[in-house]
Amino acid sequence: MFLRNTRLTWRGFLCAISLACAVSLPAMAVNAARGEYDLIIRNGRIIDGTGSPWYHGDVAIRGDRIVAIGRLANATARKTIDATGRIVAPGFIDMLGQSEMNILVAPSLPSKIYQGITTEITGEGDSIAPLDDQIIKNNMGGYKRLGIKPTWRTLDGYFARLEKQGIGINLGTYVGAASVRRMVLGNEDVQPTSAQLQQMQALVATAMQNGAMGLSSALQYTPGAYATTDELIALAKVASRYGGIYATHMRDEGNAEAAAIDEIFKISREAHIPVEIFHLKAAGKANWGKIPGIVAAIDHARAEGLDISADTYAYTAWGNSLASIVPPWAHAGGDAKLLARLKDPKTRAQIKAYILDESKDNLWNNEWKEAPGPDGIVVTSVGNPALRSLQGKRISDIAKAWHEDPLDAALDIVIKDDADTSVAVFGMDQTDVTTVLKQPWVSICNDSEGTEPWGILGKAHPHPRAYGTFPQIIQKYVEQQHALTLPDAIRKFTSLAAQRMGLTQRGVIKAGMYADIVVFDPAKVVATATFEQPNQLAKGMDYVIVNGVPVIADGKMTHALPGKVLRGPGYAPGK
Repeated sequence: MFLRNTRLTWRGFLCAISLACAVSLPAMAVNAARGEYDLIIRNGRIIDGTGSPWYHGDVAIRGDRIVAIGRLANATARKTIDATGRIVAPGFIDMLGQSEMNILVAPSLPSKIYQGITTEITGEGDSIAPLDDQIIKNNMGGYKRLGIKPTWRTLDGYFARLEKQGIGINLGTYVGAASVRRMVLGNEDVQPTSAQLQQMQALVATAMQNGAMGLSSALQYTPGAYATTDELIALAKVASRYGGIYATHMRDEGNAEAAAIDEIFKISREAHIPVEIFHLKAAGKANWGKIPGIVAAIDHARAEGLDISADTYAYTAWGNSLASIVPPWAHAGGDAKLLARLKDPKTRAQIKAYILDESKDNLWNNEWKEAPGPDGIVVTSVGNPALRSLQGKRISDIAKAWHEDPLDAALDIVIKDDADTSVAVFGMDQTDVTTVLKQPWVSICNDSEGTEPWGILGKAHPHPRAYGTFPQIIQKYVEQQHALTLPDAIRKFTSLAAQRMGLTQRGVIKAGMYADIVVFDPAKVVATATFEQPNQLAKGMDYVIVNGVPVIADGKMTHALPGKVLRGPGYAPGK
């Protein structure tokens, strides 16, 4: 058992906030009035991110920092925002954003900033680096589709490219355990030798020194599915040594979820590392109602001293690759071999039998069975332009049009799209989703890359969470259902996420913090994206400020690029 030893513990984080709150507002205002500011946000209802109730006040910004909070009636500034009747809160933090590629295409990330997101953490199992020639070759289809030339090989090189280009929000990333595995073992279903494991550990160390936030895994997908618990512990120990965390799309979110949770506890305990569970859920109708037991298990582990937390996007449909319906053994060697197996009649028959065999249900995360049926799987995005007419359609409708069995139709889509199809699966229970959202240790993720309704990115048909996660929580779970109070929701959006990621200068409205701020009327916040028409920007954010610079002003995008690369605790310049 352990307690995390980081740059700022949770107790220290709260103490720092308490010290700020201990300063009287009039005293702060006196100090503020002595200087001129770049921007003052006046007359707002400040929800500071700590979970405390709102209070009236002004916020003054100089450069990229909040420099004063209080009654600043006599202070002057080059620009003033009148926030009368509106909420002033810290910018929102997306705990799993997936924008590492798209930010090279659309640096402003409209789908993110219109939600109020000012910071994103990315890198789910696979990370943007490290890369080698073979990985680049395997990924070339995606690079070409987005018009990206991969000029980097390390996280340091990628970060340098972002800083040269400019970005609209702050971005940090994990190093992916799957990426590290690919660098040493490729996509094969093999186990590392002692020497190979040391190579993998060295790659994690380098990535941490380059600024990774920690280690991530995605154990439902290959090659992550081939990693043993001991392999993950060995890699997590390196991340822990550099002050990072371990974040995971756990091995199973359905029938074998209890075992997957136990594996997380083992990794946390033996690697002495905090754990973030990506998009906590109970997948598949057979597992609906199990979330209270999962929550109880996590609460028990936390009571024993394990630093476990999670995040959610609060939709009842998850998003995934359609190829994930194929069992892990059929993915061995990468997509080319997967497609060859699906094209071979004998092997395809074996794959279908495995998917449909109930005796195998506890051996892998069988998403075909977790879906309520083929009508519960919607194609959200394809890589092959010739298949674009399938976007937004259900597998059941496609199968009917093709005069095929639904599973055969799904496998044929995988073949025709070179395993590049994304789907939404309506496999969660609303009560479970709400229960997860209400837990005090659960923050928020989009689990979708930043995008825009136009250009190359606008041709895709994403899960609506890409545009609507944070507004939907305000609109549905705060304003309509009252499952959360607004201060509780804002805390989940901001300080809870900042504390987990060690972002000690973000996530709270406090003098000295970076000026990541949103201004909005919660009654006007709307998630307009739907499964039928997802490419619609959210509404309701009047101002979104990143490092002191508005990226949304008067409800419109400014195209400013004030975002910063966020490097983790192990960052060592020049290494």
